[in-house]
Amino acid sequence: MSEIGRMKEALENVLRGFDSIAVAVSGGVDSMTLAWFAHHHAPQRVAVFHALSPAVPAAATARVRDYAGREGWRLEVIDAGEFSDPAYRANPVDRCFHCKSHLYGGIAAHTRAGVVSGTNLDDLSDYRPGLIAARERGVRHPYVEAGIDKAGVRALARHLNLWDLAELPASPCLSSRIETGIRIEASQLVFIDRIETLLRAELGASIVRCRLRRDGPVIELDDAALERIASADGETLRARLDALCHDQGAPHYESYRRGSAFVWL
Repeated sequence: MSEIGRMKEALENVLRGFDSIAVAVSGGVDSMTLAWFAHHHAPQRVAVFHALSPAVPAAATARVRDYAGREGWRLEVIDAGEFSDPAYRANPVDRCFHCKSHLYGGIAAHTRAGVVSGTNLDDLSDYRPGLIAARERGVRHPYVEAGIDKAGVRALARHLNLWDLAELPASPCLSSRIETGIRIEASQLVFIDRIETLLRAELGASIVRCRLRRDGPVIELDDAALERIASADGETLRARLDALCHDQGAPHYESYRRGSAFVWL
């Protein structure tokens, strides 16, 4: 049996053990592929839940709505309510615990189905306090149970002809762009999403992060995009960004560093 065949069979076996399934979908490749796969195999037993939040990029919500309409998903859009929680807004090192607690609690308030996430094997090797919230609320991770890592998820998406999903760059929630300990404001997240959307459109960058740090905004890009914006041809775009960042301070440009806004306090 091929590796793709093994992954599909293992995932089917995991999902077959549910009477009904509620897939928590953020709009990224992991959860979107899981939702597609689960719905394709048992559409009557699957509901898809997406949380509207200032921390969710507008493009991610649009992607979820587009797929739901096209594929006939039973989509439930909820407000998880994390912005009403002072512990989340304080942006501590375990912010994700508070976020996921609200998300999974919000889903459970709308359904008795078993809640599943798009967590894959690679996620287990990282600091992810959201996994504690998942464990406390009985959320399961079909990819982990089926032995599928991030590369496997992308391979599965390509096999299923989900080409727009397969190559989606990783894009954690917008709150992850704000340095640990800086209070999270919805207006900051709107600003971040606007900057990142502009840079993707203008540069075709594969990786874009607009970080808000104590010493001002930092724009992190893949090396090719960083070279383009630093060139003479990028002068007009840099001027636009200076104007957009006026209230936050002049932006600095750096090579992308994973999780660089996360600081152990």
